[in-house]
Formats: sequence, C-alpha cells, structure tokens
Amino acid sequence: MKTLALHNTRYVYLEKAFGEWLSTLGYSKMSAYNLPHYVREFLHFLEERKISDLTGLSSKYIREYYFYLTTRKNYRKEGALSSGYINGQFLALDKFFEFLYHKGMKNLPSLHLKRLQSENLKKEILTIDEIKELYKASEEQEYMTEKQEALNYQDKVLLSVYYACGLRRSEGIALCIEDINLDTRILHVKKGKGGKQRLIPFSPSVKECFTLWIYEYRMLIAKDKTESRLLLNRYGKPTTGELMNKRLASLITKTENPKLKEKHITLHGLRHSIATHLLAGGMDIQKVQKFLGHTSLDTTQIYTHLAEETESSM
Repeated sequence: MKTLALHNTRYVYLEKAFGEWLSTLGYSKMSAYNLPHYVREFLHFLEERKISDLTGLSSKYIREYYFYLTTRKNYRKEGALSSGYINGQFLALDKFFEFLYHKGMKNLPSLHLKRLQSENLKKEILTIDEIKELYKASEEQEYMTEKQEALNYQDKVLLSVYYACGLRRSEGIALCIEDINLDTRILHVKKGKGGKQRLIPFSPSVKECFTLWIYEYRMLIAKDKTESRLLLNRYGKPTTGELMNKRLASLITKTENPKLKEKHITLHGLRHSIATHLLAGGMDIQKVQKFLGHTSLDTTQIYTHLAEETESSM
C-alpha cells in the first residue's frame, strides 16, 4: 500500500533498490513502480512484528503473511481483498526474493505462494485440445459458393489473429494487410491500448494461414481492391467485433464437444487462453507481458494460477 510508512532504513533502501533493479532489467515503468509498493506492505507487516532483518526471516512469517492477505479487509470498499490484488502481492514477493538472492542474501525461506483462482476468468479459458477442435471445425465447414468458402476460411484467420497472436478485440478489427510482414513473420499492432505499438512474432502455420487468406480467399470477398482491413464482412467491408464474436460462437456450435459449448467464449477469451498456454509452456512472464501489450506486469500475473493448473493437467 502506497500510504504505509516504513521506519526501518534498511527496508526503505531495499524497496527503492528493488524498483531500480526492475527498471534495469527492462520492466515497464508501471511494474517498476507498483511491485515495490506491494513489497512495502510485506515489509511493514514485518516491522509490526519486530522483524528488522530479513536474514532472520522464517517460513512462519511467510505463512502468517499469506493468512493476513487472505483475511484482511479491503480498505477501499466492503469485503475482502480481490484475488487479483493478492496475486499481485505474491508476484511482487517472488520477484523481491529473486532480487534478494541476486544481492547475495542467503538462507531465505521458500515462498510456495499458491495463486488464488478467478472463477470468472477460468470460465473464459480454453484448453489446447479445445483450441485444436476450433481449428478443425473451421476447416470442415460446408459451403455452396466460393464466397462462402472464403468466409468460412476467415474463421481460421480469426483464430490466428485472436488466439495465435493474442490480439485484443479492437486490435484485430483495426488490423490491415500492410501490418503483416509474411517474410519476417511479424505482426505490427500500430495502435494498441493506450495508443501503444508492439511487434508480435507468429509461427509458420499462422504465416500459411495469412498467406492463403490475403492472396486467395480474401480476394473473393473484397469488392473494393483498395480496402486494406484484414478482416471483412460478407459485403467486403471492414467487419466489427460483434460480428466476429458471432462467427466464433457459431464455430463453437460446430464442434462435437459439449463442455466447450457450455463455455462463454469471446474473442477476448481466445486472448486469455493463449496467455495461459504460453505461461504453462514455460515462457517468462515478462515476455508474455510484452506479447499481450500489458502496461503492467500485475495484469499479466492474473493468468499464472491458471497456467499452473494447465501445466499440472498436462
């Protein structure tokens, strides 16, 4: 908490040095600002228990802090702390202990802080097998005309944009052909959230999908050859997020998986899914943060407990 005061000069120094260390490693300004504030609450907790030196820290205080976080009142509104806030605390402590080890501090207790679940988010996550089922369904749709065949193929492009590349709904809709470099396999998001740009690498299979769409199928739909938007409606005009969500919902109904059909999956659910799968596959959380275009690492860390569940079920 930003308003908590630390009286231990050693703790004050560690909090500041931690933020500088994060900045040196290339963490975003937001993360380098927020994570030390999370750690301040932990250090304040230790101060209140007369622990003035981290070298004397034991697992007992880690367990007590876990209980403190999961039971303390939310001072901003009624009820307990959100799982997102608590998970942010856990992430901050993980990084703080990594920093302490880097500084040469030994004999620190193990954290083993299990992330709390977010049930609402969990309902929006697809398994890797379910993603494969969606790709399969996109390839097996029936068609009567070449135009319908092209529109069906665009469903596969939808999956590549929103799952494989992890774009936000608005980013995918705004995507233009010139934003995709097939030679380098790099997708350029020119105006993401907050007006920020980012570059996203994509796989050879996604390259093949984009290539077929741009040079074959899309040409069967686009009436105006000067139209640059990647995703189009049946009239050859730029599509909308609402229409793409409907196409995704329709695609889900074409699968043979009853559990998948019960899930409420949107375009953003595909983005949630790739974030979870990347973390479960071992990608560093900071790289996932950059891939998704998150300003703060705190936002990315909400997927960590889902990734842990995914990894354990593999």
